[in-house]
Amino acid sequence: MIKVKPFLVSAALSFTLTTANASAQQHNKNELPEIGAAGSSILSIDKERVVGDAMMRQLRATQPLLNDPVMNEYINDLGNRLVNNAQDVNYKFRFFIINNSELNAFAFFGGHVGVHSGLITTADNESELASVLAHEVSHVTQRHLARRLEAQSKSQPITMAGMLGSVLLTLVNPTVGMAALSTTIAASQQAGINYTRGNEKEADRVGIALLVNSNFDPMGAPSFFVKMSEKYRYKSKPPAMLLTHPLPDSRISDARLRAQNYPRIQLPPSLAFELTKSRIKARYQSNAKDNVTYYQNLINKQQYVLKPAAEYGLALSYFANKQTTKAKGILESLLKSDTKNLFYVDALTDVYLELKLFDNAITMLSELNLLMPNNQVVALNYANALQQAEKYAKAEEVLQDFLLVKPGHLIAYDLLNQVYRKSGKTALMHTSKAEVYALLGAYPKAIDELQTGYNFADDKPLIRKRIKARIIQFEDQQEKLKRL
Repeated sequence: MIKVKPFLVSAALSFTLTTANASAQQHNKNELPEIGAAGSSILSIDKERVVGDAMMRQLRATQPLLNDPVMNEYINDLGNRLVNNAQDVNYKFRFFIINNSELNAFAFFGGHVGVHSGLITTADNESELASVLAHEVSHVTQRHLARRLEAQSKSQPITMAGMLGSVLLTLVNPTVGMAALSTTIAASQQAGINYTRGNEKEADRVGIALLVNSNFDPMGAPSFFVKMSEKYRYKSKPPAMLLTHPLPDSRISDARLRAQNYPRIQLPPSLAFELTKSRIKARYQSNAKDNVTYYQNLINKQQYVLKPAAEYGLALSYFANKQTTKAKGILESLLKSDTKNLFYVDALTDVYLELKLFDNAITMLSELNLLMPNNQVVALNYANALQQAEKYAKAEEVLQDFLLVKPGHLIAYDLLNQVYRKSGKTALMHTSKAEVYALLGAYPKAIDELQTGYNFADDKPLIRKRIKARIIQFEDQQEKLKRL
C-alpha cells in the first residue's frame, strides 16, 4: 500500500462569506424559493461546490483520512452505484473513509460523503453499509444541510465564517463540534445543526427507495438502525452518528414499515465488502500478532463469511507481523484464482517490494496497467514499484499520465514529489510538493514552495512560466474563498 508522507500543516480555513446584492440573486436558478436573498446568496449550488471543496481540503489536513487507494476505489464504487440511481444530483459525489472506530457517517456541501472505518466493520453485510451511504446521499440531494444553515442565517445574523468551520467539525466529531459551535451560535441553537426529524424522515424515505433501485436489500436500513440502537441502548455515550442523526424508536419502526413495502432482495455475500472489512482490521485495528491469531482461528473454525476474505486478512496480518514469506504464499494463491482482484494486487505489491522483488511487482503491474489504464490502485502501485526500483523516468511518465485523467490526486502528487527528489529535479520537486499543500488547503505554504521552485528553474523558462501561472491560480483560489 502506498503511504503518503505526512506534511505538518495547520489548515484551519477561514470562510469570509458576504451577502451579495439581493436583487442580483432574485433570478438565480439555484435559489431556494422559501429562503430570502441572504440565505440564497450564501449557499447557492455553485457556492456549495466551492465551499465543499475548501472544507474537503481542511478535512484532509486535520483528520485521519485513509489515503488507501484500494478502499477509496471500493467505497466510491459502492457510493456511485447509489448516486447513479438518485434524483436531483447536482454534484459529482466523492466518498472517503476516516480511520476512526466510532460509528459515524456524514455528508457536506458539494457531494462529499465521509464514513468512519468503525461503521464499515460494524455492518454485517453490504446492504447495511449501502443503507448508510444512501441515507447520506439523500441528505445531499435534498439539500438538508444547506437549507438548515440558510434558515439559521436568516433568523439569526451570525458569522458564517465561524459557523461553517464548526459545522464541519460537528459532522466529523459531534462531541467536540458542539463545543465549537457554542462560540459561534447561541446554546439554544446548537441542536439546529442536527438534522431535524423531518430531514431524517425524508432521508430515510428517499434512501430506502434508492437502496431498492440500486439492487440492495431494503431491510439493510432498519437492520442497521436496530444494530446501532441495541449496541448503545445502555451506554451513557451514544455513537457520533446518533448525535447528528437522532434515532428514536419511532424512526426505527417507520423505517421497518417502509422497507416492508418493497420485496426483499436476497443477495450473496459481497467479496469486496468482506475484503474491505478484513483490510480495515488487519491494517488499522489491533496489533499484528493478535490479528494473526484471530484470522488463524477464524479459518481453522470455519467461522468466516467468505474464506478468501479471511485468508486475505491473515496475509495482511502476516505481512504486518514481518512474516513476509507466509504472506507471499497466501496472496499469490489468492491472485491466481482471481487475477484482477485489486485487493490482492495491492497487498502482493507490498510483499514484493519488501522482499526487493522489483521485477515481479513491475511485471504484474505493467500488465494490469495495459488492461486497466489509469486505475488508481494499479497506476499508483506501478509508479511506486518503479521509483523503488530506481526507474524514475518511467515512474514520472506513469504518474503524469494518471494526473491528466485524475487531477488533484493527493497520493499521486506525493509519489511524484518522491520521484523528483530522488531523480534530482529540484524545481519540479517543489512544484509537486506545492500541489500537496494546496490539496490540504495550505495555500500560503503552496505558494512558498512554488516560489522556491521558481528559484531553482533559472535555466528552464517553460517551467518558470508554468510556476508563475500556478501561483496566480492559487492566489485566485484564496481570493475566491474571501469573496463568497
